[in-house]
Amino acid sequence: MVITGVFVALIIFFITKVNKGSSMESEVLTQVKVGLFRSEVTASGELYAKNSVNILGPDGMRQANIWETTISHIIDEGTVVTKGDYVARLDQSELGQKIQQASSDFTISSSQYKEAKLDTAMELRKAREEMDNMLFEMEKQKLVLENSQYEPPATIKEKTMELERAQKRYDQAKENYKLQLEKAKAKVAASEAEMLEDKRRLDFLQEISNQFVITAPEAGMLIYRRDWRGNKIAQGGRVASYDPIVATLPDLTSMISKTYINEVDINTVSAGQFVEIGLDAFPEKKLTGVVTSVANMGQQRPNSDSKVFEVVVEINESDTTLRPGMSTSNKIIAKVVEQAMFVPVEAIHSQGDSITYVLLKDGLSIVKQEVELGISNSDQVIIKSGLTEGQSVYLSDPSGINDFSLKRLNNSQSIAQNNK
Repeated sequence: MVITGVFVALIIFFITKVNKGSSMESEVLTQVKVGLFRSEVTASGELYAKNSVNILGPDGMRQANIWETTISHIIDEGTVVTKGDYVARLDQSELGQKIQQASSDFTISSSQYKEAKLDTAMELRKAREEMDNMLFEMEKQKLVLENSQYEPPATIKEKTMELERAQKRYDQAKENYKLQLEKAKAKVAASEAEMLEDKRRLDFLQEISNQFVITAPEAGMLIYRRDWRGNKIAQGGRVASYDPIVATLPDLTSMISKTYINEVDINTVSAGQFVEIGLDAFPEKKLTGVVTSVANMGQQRPNSDSKVFEVVVEINESDTTLRPGMSTSNKIIAKVVEQAMFVPVEAIHSQGDSITYVLLKDGLSIVKQEVELGISNSDQVIIKSGLTEGQSVYLSDPSGINDFSLKRLNNSQSIAQNNK
């Protein structure tokens, strides 16, 4: 019986040692540290030129009643151009139809103008001939009256009345001719004005057609513009009359990085904060910058469920390798604390809605120690109270975590897990 008891005790001791060793091997601990702490917000971004010259399409599209057109061809993005170099060509299908219609209108109005001049010339000639006939009749009546001076008084009176009627007809014809002349001038002027308006529109449309071939206003590197979704507008893209930008020529000496910060972190970001910038294309290159603006309104980005806020970072360095469209990694230094106590964020647990705690190794036992948290970054969080420097906390969850007691900050006694 004694031998059997000793054997059982050895087995129990062996099992206990093995389990303890296995448990010790699975423990992942870290120490509470005190030192410099940086609250950081990390987000990817994209390079843009701070200043750029826009390459514009025709400035008369709206006057031509063309509200939108298509980019038929555009040179490759990144092409270096000089002033006056060919950049792109816009589709002229709609414009061609308008030119054809304007040309037809001008042809018709030109014919109507010539016809109006001929018609009025013939009408006025006829009116002048009638006046000449009336003048001849009046002169004839004068001679008749002069020759009838020896006729009876009744005859003289009759001839006098005929002369007066001829005189009135002639005077009336002269007045009518003046009115007819004014009417003819107005008719010809209106016809001429319509013709000139058609000619002006035809000339305007033909001039606009020359602007559908786009050239560079300045020297620089061509960069495609982006629509409101962030997509590049290349061949086949649309150019609107109210926003006729075809492409841009950025000033590469001054660059910015546009990034979008999640609504959870935006309250920690403000203008003037220092930024560490990395380039995905050149991992060895490190740049610095400063936050210059933070959007007041959030927006919904593609493939994102949460709202984000645009943040603009101006880059301090001028580097010839920087190009618009390059991806950046932006680390915004939101706050720096010279002396802070902190632990990794993986060490923090929560109970309920308001209690946060760590699993503290206290000798051979484990305690759920409530802690008061401060600001955090992506890796660490400040401990305002509840721990001291050098203490060991668990990064991994030991077995039986639900059985450990919770030690509250405002109570030295432990509170059992089932007393939540």
